[in-house]
Amino acid sequence: MPKEKRQTPFSAKLKKKPPRKPKNTDRRSREYLTDGEIDKLRKAARNVGRHGMRDDALIFIMFRHGLRVSELIALCWDQIDLKKGLLHIKRLKNGLPSTHPVRGTELRILRQLQREYGESPYVFISERKAPLTDRGSAPILVKRGQIS
Repeated sequence: MPKEKRQTPFSAKLKKKPPRKPKNTDRRSREYLTDGEIDKLRKAARNVGRHGMRDDALIFIMFRHGLRVSELIALCWDQIDLKKGLLHIKRLKNGLPSTHPVRGTELRILRQLQREYGESPYVFISERKAPLTDRGSAPILVKRGQIS
């Protein structure tokens, strides 16, 4: 059987063709995390760093509502009605805005987050009281994923 040559970015450049991107199914079997994996991430987030509760809430809300990072960091307190238990999501990339129910554990986490970080209009803020950025929130997920 002849050995198949793998196209590298350099060889593609020599042939004046773009390099072939591997299919996602070749790289991993699924595109989502399971409940058990999310629980491990949340546990690692609570136990690491000075903002464990904030990081836990960030991971939990992102998972529960299927939010993009940009949607999560743009989340403001005026989008959350803690009395009625509702969360208004402003979707990006031509998504439809929607209202999601907030129950139980998630409601308690948001109330605690508001007590600790409530002076800002944004739900997730940095140490300097500024809204988290996408570059600032990525290490939170990466570091917790390596620990769990």
